[in-house]
Amino acid sequence: MHLTDPWWVYVLRGAGVYLGLLIVLRLIGKRAFGDMTTFDIVVLMLVGSTLRIAITGEDKSPLSAVIGVIPIFILDKAMGWACARWPWLDRVVEGKDSLLARDGRVLEDALRRHDMSEAAFRRALREKGLHEIGDVVEARLEANGKVSVLKAGRSAE
Repeated sequence: MHLTDPWWVYVLRGAGVYLGLLIVLRLIGKRAFGDMTTFDIVVLMLVGSTLRIAITGEDKSPLSAVIGVIPIFILDKAMGWACARWPWLDRVVEGKDSLLARDGRVLEDALRRHDMSEAAFRRALREKGLHEIGDVVEARLEANGKVSVLKAGRSAE
């Protein structure tokens, strides 16, 4: 197995792609892959294919891919470790939740700010077993892109 570049080039490319993608995903918002649609899956496949080229370049050897992926796993583990210890870093990396509805009223500005249609919001409520917005004490778009709902007379789901 022969590499076309020195091994450390693949390490730097893998680390750079991980950090760059982390920044891009953070900038595009919470809903990026919270509830995967067909469109999201297509985008994810295209991004993965494109980033493979960014990590390995023209080298098609399995070794270049393995070397390029190792720093991604190491950085991901390190980022998780650091976020668990420093709440400010977790807020920067993961973001924070956003209120979408309270006391049976939808906050239309919040939906728009997060590029969520009212139809998508109502679908999320139905997935939680709610048929009427009036049954909602509070609904939030969590940092992971999922909608959580506090139902009237019940606990969080």
